[in-house]
Amino acid sequence: MGISNRMKMMSVAVVAAGVGLGAWVMSGQQPAEAADMVVYKSPTCGCCAAWIEHVKANGISVDVREAYDLDPIKAKMGVPGDMQSCHTAMIDGYVVEGHVPANDIKRLLKERPQAAGISVPGMPMGSPGMEQDGAKDPYDVVLFGPQGYKLFSSYD
Repeated sequence: MGISNRMKMMSVAVVAAGVGLGAWVMSGQQPAEAADMVVYKSPTCGCCAAWIEHVKANGISVDVREAYDLDPIKAKMGVPGDMQSCHTAMIDGYVVEGHVPANDIKRLLKERPQAAGISVPGMPMGSPGMEQDGAKDPYDVVLFGPQGYKLFSSYD
């Protein structure tokens, strides 16, 4: 492709972006906050829905995307097998895997450690979304990434 064709394509892209921005401004919609979370979950998972309500109640807006097979999503996001749980989320460049308390998500975004994300592996009773019958298991929130694993917080 010649330089003039590339320039034409770039001009079209800029104009299209401007038209899209103009339509957005005219609609009165607000841009998504950097802290908006996208959650991938099974359509049949009740504990995922309860965790989403916990996150929303703590001021984090959520975009839910349902899928029956989350394995490809977890693989694409780099969630190690031993860190996996029932749902996977993305927020401001970080992966949030499983029943992570909202205060830990907020702490992650405030501290901004070098990591891929945080996880509550498995589905421990008593974690947000897993509060059935008052049962409570101790659990950890684990920071994970290329550097390995690090304890982020613990709950008893």
